[in-house]
Amino acid sequence: QVQLVESGGGLVQAGGSLRLSCAASGRTFSSYAMGWFRQAPGKEREFVAVISWSGGSTYYADSVKGRFTISRDNAKNTLYLQMNSLKPEDTAVYYCAARYYTGSVRSGAAPLYEYDYWGQGTQVTVSS
Repeated sequence: QVQLVESGGGLVQAGGSLRLSCAASGRTFSSYAMGWFRQAPGKEREFVAVISWSGGSTYYADSVKGRFTISRDNAKNTLYLQMNSLKPEDTAVYYCAARYYTGSVRSGAAPLYEYDYWGQGTQVTVSS
């Protein structure tokens, strides 16, 4: 079992930055690929970024590439998402998720149903 708790969301002006964190419980955090997803009002949950179990590979949605950086610290059981140059269209609830997978993630994002555990989400609001 893995429990995930996100934090770090808030209100920021366009062009600003936020850093999200996702604290994971359980002793096998390093066996999971970790992803960030987001869901805006009235829209489906969408992929943002994913990082492999070791941190050695990452993959980003085109909409955030070059602005967001995903990272992890397996010693602290924590996942991060550094978000820079934020835009109003980044406004959403952001979720972290864990997928039991020890391969590379460079080839792309796995579908949502392949993720085993989800956090409760943290709100990010970007004002124009």
